[in-house]
Amino acid sequence: MAKTDSSPMASKVPEVTALFWIVKILTTGAGETGSDFLVTHVNPVLGVATGFVLFAVAMTLQFRARRYIPAIYWFAVVMVSVFGTMCADVLHVGLDVPYAVSAPAFAVILAAVFFFWRGSEGTLSIHSITTSRRETFYWATVLATFALGTATGDLTATTFHLGYLTSGIVFTIVICIPAIGYAARRFGPILAFWFAYVVTRPIGASFADWMGVSRARSGLDLGTGPVTLALLVVIGVLVLVLSVQAGRDPHASQSVPAVPSN
Repeated sequence: MAKTDSSPMASKVPEVTALFWIVKILTTGAGETGSDFLVTHVNPVLGVATGFVLFAVAMTLQFRARRYIPAIYWFAVVMVSVFGTMCADVLHVGLDVPYAVSAPAFAVILAAVFFFWRGSEGTLSIHSITTSRRETFYWATVLATFALGTATGDLTATTFHLGYLTSGIVFTIVICIPAIGYAARRFGPILAFWFAYVVTRPIGASFADWMGVSRARSGLDLGTGPVTLALLVVIGVLVLVLSVQAGRDPHASQSVPAVPSN
């Protein structure tokens, strides 16, 4: 019998561990430089089309999966990172929308997704992703956070002239805010998680850009292609580790009850 939107299913998101945050930051960097490589070394239109097709394939695989499968989940995250970067860059480069405008616009979009998700499901907890409707809200949120993070990182690096390295350092400091707030019990787990999740994007993207861009742009000039490849290799190794861990978890495929919001 086919599942309905409200039918419970096995949790399809990973546990939030230190390794989760490491892989998440690496995927943001790979998405940033991967997107730049596609649109600069291939025809821009073809590059964006390729990014969209791979994004669609990744989402299809993720939604068809019956449980959390690390390789599929993190492939989806990488492609959301690539496509989210393209969404932000198309507005700026293609439509000449300033980052000072697109960053607040993406923040409004993210707030709207949160509003409708909370209104529909009563919680924004990732531990409640046990129905297809909640999974849809989850991935819409992830895409919005990547677009927002991309625009915000570029805003500080280029519009505010901080440069990519300084921007990366600034956002590394900023991500301490939810960590400290949660430890001090000032932030609930849901607020702390999504705050940190948004900030991981400009952290990874800023450092990846710093490594890939030319010295004229205050980078190391390693090239977006080599940086992307190196990041994907590291991500692949870590996802293999996560796959082994998931295979040892006897509860990995069990349904998880909804967690009330805090």
